[in-house]
Order: sequence, then structure tokens, then C-alpha cells
Amino acid sequence: MAKFKLNVNGRSHEIDVDPEMPLLWALRDHVAVKSPKYSCGVGMCAACTVLIDGEALRSCVVPVSEVKDQKIVTLEGLSSDGSHPVQKAWMEEDVPQCGYCQAGHILSAVALLSKKPSPTDQDIDAQMGGNICRCGTYERMRRAIHRAAKEK
Repeated sequence: MAKFKLNVNGRSHEIDVDPEMPLLWALRDHVAVKSPKYSCGVGMCAACTVLIDGEALRSCVVPVSEVKDQKIVTLEGLSSDGSHPVQKAWMEEDVPQCGYCQAGHILSAVALLSKKPSPTDQDIDAQMGGNICRCGTYERMRRAIHRAAKEK
């Protein structure tokens, strides 16, 4: 066990965990952040995506010891009321169905728009290609990302 300070959604949290614990479990079990979801557990589906210093990374394969001193943002950290442009566009395009994977998709879209404010369809496909949605709402996600890009 070792102590780590995590900056999650602008707040500091001190936890005492195994350094190899995946960040996903540190967030869910020790910081009580619930939007990153466990799904594949090997970084293949992206349901656990969080932003670490602005990069969309899969928290199920990132050891907690690798993120000290970095800023972690989860869906809860985008806005308290769903008013972030990507969240609004997601709702306006009626993207969510079951909703399980949506936090990961939204954070991947936020990371994309921070680098490419006016992404092409190819940019969107390249960024979002690793995020899996069992409901198949990919076309609506693409429309939502274009909408968010216009409204920023």
C-alpha cells in the first residue's frame, strides 16, 4: 500500500492503495466517482475513459501510481448540470440509449474538440473508433460532435 494524492474534478483526494491498482477502481471505490464504467477491463471498449491532463485515457489499464500530480476529469467534472457543450449536444441529438458507455464517449469527444475544434468525419472516426457502444448510436454521436463544435 502507498499513499497517493489525486486531483479529480478539481478536488484533491488522498488515498492509500496498492500502486498497481487500476485508476478506475481508485476513482470508483476510493473517490466515489461513478461515471467511469468497468466493462472489458483491458482497455478495449473505453467505457472507463477519463481525461488525464486533457488526454482521453482508459482508466482500467492505468495504474494509480502513474497519475499522481496530474489532473483527472470525469463526466462529473465537465459540469454540474449537464451544460457542457458536448453534454448538451449529446442530449439534443438524442445519443444515449442504455447509457452505459456514454461517459467514455463524451470524454473522448471533449478531448477531440480540445485538439481539433472543427473536426472532420474522419477525425471523429479516428478519435472515437476505440469507443464501443452496444446500442450502435455512432451516427448520432458524430452529429453531436459536429453540433458541439459549432456551438463552442
